[in-house]
Parts: sequence; structure tokens; C-alpha cells
Amino acid sequence: MAGLRRTTPAERQRITISFAGFNRPWAAWIADRLEQQGCDVALQRWDPATEIPLVEALSDLLLTEGRVLVILSDWYFQMGPRSTEEWNQALRAVVAPNQRRFAAVSVTSAALPPAVAAFGGAAELWGVGAREAHRRLSHLLGLAGRETDSSTTVGLRSGARFPYDQPRVWGGVPRRNIRFTGRETTLQTVYQRLSEADPGTAVVTLLGMSGVGKTQAAAEYVHRFGSAYDVVWWVPADTRGTLRQRLAELAPALGLTTGIEYGERLRAVRDALRRGDPYARWLLVLDGADDPGAIADLVPTGTGHVLITSQNREWGEHNTTLWEVPVYDRDESIAFVRRRARRISTTEADALAEALEDLPLALDQTAGALSDSPMPVTEYIELLRSGADIEMGLRVSTAFPMTYLTAFSIVLNRLRETEPAAVDLLRLCAWFAPGPVPLRLLRDVPSRDLPERLAHLIDNPLLWNAALSKLVQYSVIRPDDPGDGDGEGGGRHGQDGPVPDTETIHLHRLDHQGVRAGMSEADSETFSRVVRRALAAADPRRPDDTRLWSRYAELVPHLEASGALHSTHPETRRLVFNSLTYLYRSGEYRAGIQLAEAADAAWREVYGEDDPLLWELASQHTTLLRAVGEYSRTERMNREIIEKLGAVRGPKDLVVVRAHGGLAADLRGLGRYEEALLQDRRALELYQELVGEGDVRTLNTRNNIAVTLRLLGRYAEALELDRKTLEMRREVLRSRNPWTLSSELSCALDLRLLGRYEEALSLQERNVESHRLVLGPDNPRTLTTELNLALCQHRTGDRAGSRALLSRLLERTEAVLGEEAPLHLKVATDFSFVHRETGDLDQAREIGEFALNSYRRLLGDRHPYTIGAGANHALVLRVVGERREAQWLTERSLEEMTAVLGPDHPWTLGIALNTAVGRNLEDDLERAAELSRENVRRASAALGREHPLTLTCQLALASDLRGLRHRQEADQVEEAALNGLIASLGTHHTHTVAARSRSRVHWDFEPLLP
Repeated sequence: MAGLRRTTPAERQRITISFAGFNRPWAAWIADRLEQQGCDVALQRWDPATEIPLVEALSDLLLTEGRVLVILSDWYFQMGPRSTEEWNQALRAVVAPNQRRFAAVSVTSAALPPAVAAFGGAAELWGVGAREAHRRLSHLLGLAGRETDSSTTVGLRSGARFPYDQPRVWGGVPRRNIRFTGRETTLQTVYQRLSEADPGTAVVTLLGMSGVGKTQAAAEYVHRFGSAYDVVWWVPADTRGTLRQRLAELAPALGLTTGIEYGERLRAVRDALRRGDPYARWLLVLDGADDPGAIADLVPTGTGHVLITSQNREWGEHNTTLWEVPVYDRDESIAFVRRRARRISTTEADALAEALEDLPLALDQTAGALSDSPMPVTEYIELLRSGADIEMGLRVSTAFPMTYLTAFSIVLNRLRETEPAAVDLLRLCAWFAPGPVPLRLLRDVPSRDLPERLAHLIDNPLLWNAALSKLVQYSVIRPDDPGDGDGEGGGRHGQDGPVPDTETIHLHRLDHQGVRAGMSEADSETFSRVVRRALAAADPRRPDDTRLWSRYAELVPHLEASGALHSTHPETRRLVFNSLTYLYRSGEYRAGIQLAEAADAAWREVYGEDDPLLWELASQHTTLLRAVGEYSRTERMNREIIEKLGAVRGPKDLVVVRAHGGLAADLRGLGRYEEALLQDRRALELYQELVGEGDVRTLNTRNNIAVTLRLLGRYAEALELDRKTLEMRREVLRSRNPWTLSSELSCALDLRLLGRYEEALSLQERNVESHRLVLGPDNPRTLTTELNLALCQHRTGDRAGSRALLSRLLERTEAVLGEEAPLHLKVATDFSFVHRETGDLDQAREIGEFALNSYRRLLGDRHPYTIGAGANHALVLRVVGERREAQWLTERSLEEMTAVLGPDHPWTLGIALNTAVGRNLEDDLERAAELSRENVRRASAALGREHPLTLTCQLALASDLRGLRHRQEADQVEEAALNGLIASLGTHHTHTVAARSRSRVHWDFEPLLP
């Protein structure tokens, strides 16, 4: 290789070998060769985290001392979802400039990224013998001296075996799975625990549920670490007879002289393994050893290692280290699916992995079936979630020779014969939703509501714990918090094995499906009824109490799975309504909509199309839909309630009155504020008559009227009403109630819109802390308070603090609510003008255009929010130099906002201000001054002479008058505006400082949540 010099034996090279875990046999052999030639060698397995940029991960290799030898294979380049182009860019950026530090060998015939040429020529070791491979390696690294013998030797020799050479004794090992993925922690831990164990104690059991990949992990361990052994013997251990036979067959392979009897051969084998003669380095794999009691006495001891695969935790009682094989992590699942079915995209693989809960066997067979099928992945996932029979379409492989449900049914049949109580408990679990199952809820069901056989199980702690232990023992279920996370599981032990530390267990989706599929209709009704009663009994019945939300969060996932939506039991129906209330209050809008729609479909089926329950359900449904911005849909639904239910029950029915309030909220969302005010006042009159002034519903309606007044620009009236509502809520509901905190937020918002920024900031800071404490940091109402805090900071001059908080809010609102949620769009609109004011024009334009286009699509071109966002966009265009387009858009926005809200609304006045400034810049001074003079008059009347917007309009007028050379009048107008700003905001406020320097004035549109 060009540029390398030969070294002498006295010189010691420092070489770090970078390798994919799959190629560990090559890494071990190369390290052995180099060490025998006097090199200092370190092994570094290549598996960078997916979030680390590839260039950074490769650059980290240069932090080591000496040379870096990379073992090239398709596996090396498959670590993480990296594209070929990413690899090419990284190799050119890191390896090419540091070619003297890097060297490479290739151990594959697969095509590699073209930029591997950056290594300057890799030594080809694939397909050659040990001597030639050694020669090429030595030549690559410029090593001088005698080429050592690379052949393997017998007995205790510590040198690594050449990867193409099998151990001298090799029997029954499955072929290597070329799609094997991940499991690096499992394989490395097993190797470490076996290697570090004292002689005679090196036994590790790979434990896990059916289909989790225990056998595949054991097979990969054999192929990856097999070069460290002289004997590798794979034994099916499902029965004692099979194990005895396969162990006896090892005798002739070891060269032992014995008779033909199994017993004699078995004794000879166990004695040879114990003594390590003729081979001390041996590995015995007992696969499928699910009955420890029958075979534990046959497990050999001695100088070698034993690896067991099992579903049975009882191995923990037989001097073996347990290592729980988990399901794949998500990156492993995605990589595995994409190797199995190239047509499946990364996003689809992620969705499929989530639906199958990352279970390797299910992923393998499902991806295999989808690989050649035209069925969309999304359609398959829907079939899976609906409980459809999808087993017929699964594709088995040599690696997984039976479907998951078949494998699970074998375990279930075994339990049915030996542990019927455990099967009954499992059937109860199956009427909860898959995933976390709160078994303790079953203990609260009164015995009178239970069938006799289940009452005996649930009321008998010994029988209950024994059944639970059996399910955990056979890995059918697992504790939802399995121990300390080291893979060995957790739990205390009872007379029948381990008992979970918690009675919340985890049931995999496919196990859940398998249990339910095998139940009769009568059994299904019996077990589902018990679970429904358990859920209803656990209802705290106070969905507004934030302290109880964690209990509702536990119950809601199980409503549909348990059949609760089809139940006619009054307490179960009440649980559904309470759950919907909880989902709305806690901000889980999408989950609430999903539950409401499922309940609507079920209740129409059970009760008929005209049942009164459907009207009450529709009322809650509209509230949830409105929270995600579906105002047109909710307007239609509420008008239908008012018309149809009002005709039956009369206009004073409380559900009808609630619909009036809902309709007002719909109209606010649609920008029809005067209509909304009429509906709000209609609802208030009816509530005052029907339930009185102090009722929560009356207070909520007063709050809603203030919201509408605020949207109409009548900020002083809104503040007066919000303060009264706050006082009454504090008296009726107490100060920490979420509705009371909401009134505090409203008051702070009113104060800010009135220009009383310091008062608003002081109130909002306290309000944010209260919301975080009562509702949690990610509740939409808490996020709304933080948004108002950010805008208070911005108005008081803390631009850095405001920008930082808005940046966090933009990410959090999208994560919690989605990018089209009203709150997220409001944050985006506000963040855009903050970016513009701080000079980040690219971000201002990108975020602002996103908000503008979203409003156009969701609300239409004539909605005030769309018009206002367009006016903000015009300001960005003006700053970046597109002045003509900016002025055209501003003039159009003024015309449209005037048509929608009238000339005296603060939003219209703000756009008029921007329009006048734009005319001034275009030297249209007469029209600018005319508009500014009219704007000052209207703003003074609508907002008062001391409002910041009125004063800003005066500054614009002064600028226009100065341009017209009316300097005396301009100075008078400017002085009056400055005095007003000093009086209201102070001498050092950013608005005052900007006015003194005669900086260009403008107004930013800010959408208000309806």
C-alpha cells in the first residue's frame, strides 16, 4: 500500500480494530494475528447511536492512538438507518483527509459505498485461506518479520480461530441468519458472563416470551463467538429423552471409547466435559428447555460454557444466570423489517413495529408476507388492530419455522392441562387492552358480581399468586416494571416461583389476540363482564379533579377492549362520560375524539339512533372536536342539537342550553364574533334562570362572553367581566381550581392587550407556576399560560427570554397537540414576528408562511387569522426588500380586515398603521398622513388615548407630517406620543427608546385563542 514503510519487530504499532458485531470472528482473528506480530491491539465495536451524525462518529475513531483498521462489510454500513449517500459524504469528509491513519480489510462480496476508495485500497480477505489472509493483512499494515502459523490447534491454545474454520467438533448448530439484527447488549453480556464465571458455573439462560428471538440470539452467539471454542454442540432440549440422546451422540464426536448404550455414552460425555479432556473450550447450547425440573440434572458442568434458551423462569432456581431477552428496540425493529422487505419505508416499518410491539418473530413473518404483497402496510395494521385473523397470510422461514400464534398456542395448551387457574387469569387479562394490565382492579369487584370459579380465584390470595406466578414463569406475561433493568428481571419468590412486585402486568398484543381468539362466546361474555365491572368500580367519579387524572389515564385504554362501550350498565356508561371529560380537561383531545366516535357507533348499535344518550355524547364530542380546530363540523352538530333536541325537550333543556354555548364557541373559531356574542348571552340568560348565578355552568358562560369581547377588541369590557368571574370562581371553586386559574390567565391577557404590560407580567408569572403545579407542564392550558408569559416578556422588553420560551413552546405544542392545532399555529404566528424583530428573517419567513398557509387551508382566506397572518407576512417582505409586494399585501389585508371586523377593531387599526407606514416609505405622503390622522382618531375612541397602539399611530402620523414639511405639528404630535409612552411604559422601555430614535413603527397581528 502506497505511503507505508516496513516496521521492525522492535517497533510496536498501536492498532484499533473497528468492526460490526456480526464480524467479531474476523476482529478476534485479526487481533490475534497482529498481537503475535508485536502490535498493541484494541477492539472497538462499531455501533454509533442513530442521533449522532455519521461524520462525528467516524471522526471519533481518530481520537484513538495509532492506526484505525476498519473491517469492511455490508454489516458495517448497516449500523443505523444511514443511506449510501450519507456514507459517501462521511467517508470523503473524514477518511480521505486522514488516509495515513486509516486502513481497511474487506470480508464481504457485497457491494459497498463507492467512497470506500478513500481508504486507499482495502485488503480483500473474503474467500481466501488463513495463510493468504495473514499475508495480505501483514502487507497492508507494513509488518515485517516471520509470518506466524495461522492454523488452529487443539486443546487449550488461546489463539483465535480463522473465521472460515469451524471448531473441531460442531454439531446441530442452525445456519447463520443473514437478517439477524441488533441484540448487541445481549450478546456482549452473555459472552462476558460466561467468560468471567468460575469453572463449573458458566451457565446462562436466555429467557423470554415466544417469538422474542431467544434461539436466534443463541445461534448468533455461536457464530459470533464460536472461534473461541473447540467444541460447539447444539441440543434440542424440549424433552428429557431428546436431551439424553443428543448428549450421548457427542461421545463419538469427542473420540470417546464407549459402548452403544445411551446411559454409558451420556456418562462418558459428562465426565469428559467436566474434566475438559480432550477439549477444555466447549460450548453446549440447550435450546427450548422449557421444563427445568425434567432436565436440570443433565446440564453438564466443567471447564466449558452452557447456554440455555427457555420461556421458564424456574431456571433461576437451578444455578444459572438469567438474562431476559427483550423485544427489539425501535431502531432494531426498523432495520430488521427493512432487511426483510425492502419495499417497506422507514416510516411504515416504524408503524408496523409499533403495531406488533417490536416482537421479532411477528416482524419477520409479517414483513415476509408484505414483501411480495400489494397490500399497503397501513391496511395490514388496521386489520391487525381490528382483531382480524391475519395468521393465514404470514410467511414462515427457516429461522422461524412456525407462526407466532402457533408457538403461543403450544404454551397455552400446556398451561390449560396443568394450571387451569392460570388460564382463567390470562383470559381475564385478555379483556383488558394489550400492554399494561392493572390486575389489581379485579380485586375490588364484589364477590356477588363474580362467577363462582372466578370468585374463588380472585378472593383466594394463594391461588391468585400461584396463577400469576405460572404466567410470569412461562413468560406469557411480564411485570410492567421488570426489576432493575439489567435483563435479569425482578420480583419476589413464592412457593411456585417468582411473584411480580406489582399487580400491573404487561400482555403482548399478539398474546392478547391469541387468548381471545380461542375463547367461546359464553366464556367471552363471562370474562369481559368481570373486567367491565372492575373498570366501573374503579371510576373515581371526579374527572375535573387533577389529582385523580392518573387513575383515569389507567382506565381509559381498556374501555373499548373490555366491551364497556356496548354495556348497558349505568355505572359503565357513567365511566365513559367521565373519561371523555377527563380527556378534554387533560388535553388528550385526539384520544377523546377517538373514544367519543367509538362510543357513538356502539351506542347507536345498542340503543338505536334516537336515544337521549347520543345527544349528551354529541355535546362532549363537539367540545373535543372544537379543541382541535374543527369549527365548521362542530357548528353543524350544535345547530342540529338545538333544532332537533330543542323541538323535543324545549329550549330550556340543559343539553340544548349547552349547545348554545358550544355554538358560540364554534362561531368564535370561525371568526364570526358578533354572532357568537348573541349565542353566549342567550346561554347566560338560560343558565341564570335554570341553575343560578353561582353554578359552574353560569360562570363558564360569563368567561366565554369575556373571550368574545376580547376577540371583538373590547379589552376593557373583557377585563371587567373577567375580574368579576375570577372573584366568583375563587369563592365557589377555590383558588387552585383549574377554572379559577383560567380566569387569572384571562385577566393577565386582558391587561397585556390594554398595554398594562408590567401588571400583566406579574400576574402571569404566578399563574404559570400554578398551572404547572396543578395541571402539569404539558397540559394545553399550561402551554397557553406560558405563551402569554412569553408575550408579556416580549412587551416588557425581555426579548431574549421571550424568544427562548417561544422556541421551546413551538416544539412542545407540536409534540403534544400536532402542527395544525390552534395553539401551535398561534405560537408559530407569534414566534414569526419575534424572529423578525430580532433580525432572524429566514426563520421569520419560514415559520410565518407555515402559519399563513395553515390558516388559509383550515379557516379560509376571509378569516381574521388568515388576514392577520398575511399582514405579518407583509412586514417580513418589507424588511427583506420586497417592498412593492409587501405594500400590495398590506393594502389588501386592510381592505379585508375592514370588511370582516369593521374599521374600529384593533386588528384593523394595526393593519392601517402598517399601511400608512408603507405609504410613507413609497413617498405616498398625502395618503399616508390622511390614513394616519384617521387611525389616531379611531384608535383613541376604541382603545383610549394612552393605549400603546394609539400612541404608535401618533408616531406614524408625526413621521408623515414631517415628510410633508409640517414640522411644527409633527413635533407636537410626536412630543405628545412620547410623553404618553413615558407615562405608561417608562423612559427605558423599548417602545419609548425606539420612538425617541424615530425608528420605523409597525404593528404585529397576534391571534387570540377562541
